[in-house]
Amino acid sequence: MVKFAVICMSNMNRSMEGHFQLKKRGYNVQSYGTGTQVRLPGPTQASANSYNFGTPYAHISNDLRTQAKDDPNLHSHYSRLGLFAMVDRNITVKTAPEKFQNEQMSYDVILTCEERVFDLVCEELLKRAGVKSKPVHVINIDIDDTHKSSLKGGDTIVELARCIVASKDLERDMDGIIEDVQRRMTHRLLYTMAFY
Repeated sequence: MVKFAVICMSNMNRSMEGHFQLKKRGYNVQSYGTGTQVRLPGPTQASANSYNFGTPYAHISNDLRTQAKDDPNLHSHYSRLGLFAMVDRNITVKTAPEKFQNEQMSYDVILTCEERVFDLVCEELLKRAGVKSKPVHVINIDIDDTHKSSLKGGDTIVELARCIVASKDLERDMDGIIEDVQRRMTHRLLYTMAFY
């Protein structure tokens, strides 16, 4: 069975939507972030809510709800951004956000959700020096970091996974899969092969 990882900066929105969609369809999937901390929008544009990786989604949910409890404007702001729905979804998928750089598991396919994350994942794989000589396909899907965009991005992630799993020879077929999905879906794709 193909092992997938879906990665964004904070393991909150885009990677978790991909994780949720793939898990719901029975794929072998995990998700991660590559940032220094988990960041969510705060009460104002200038202030963010920041959490350490490993902070349970239930704790993050309680923190956001406590902040908004006595402030209808803040509650409306968080609701409009989809934060409550996003964190509630995440609680159903796994316990807490995880950092890719701390993970030693290897995957067949890594799906990143923005080019900066793609670069960080490739850097991390280079640092590991390919000691296992195990190939990994790294594909970037450019997804804006909004709740609405993550839903559309989840569709592209599912379509890529469907095509990848259907392949009988992934090394031979991957370029064609990327071209086919790129032609049919709206997200810009970037692809490379790396090694664990």
